[in-house]
Amino acid sequence: MTERTTVRLPPDLLARARRKAAAEGRTLTSLIEDGLRAMVSDQKKAAKVKRRILPRISKATGGPHPGFEFIRLSDIDAIEDAEYVERMNRGFK
Repeated sequence: MTERTTVRLPPDLLARARRKAAAEGRTLTSLIEDGLRAMVSDQKKAAKVKRRILPRISKATGGPHPGFEFIRLSDIDAIEDAEYVERMNRGFK
């Protein structure tokens, strides 16, 4: 047996709930019932405790991924030296 109760709702929320119920072809009571059931059910709590999705880890051994190259510090120094020489040459022309 269902029980009657009084619920006080803000007018804008009540209007939105009535529109949604009408759009779905159902009563306001059934809309409120479903909303309350969803809020108090254990499934809702279980849904919040989702497992994290971790990125896949490569099992391959060897070097880095294709397109990625390790740069040695000596290479960086050589690149910086070449850039410096180029900047100096541009400045003297």
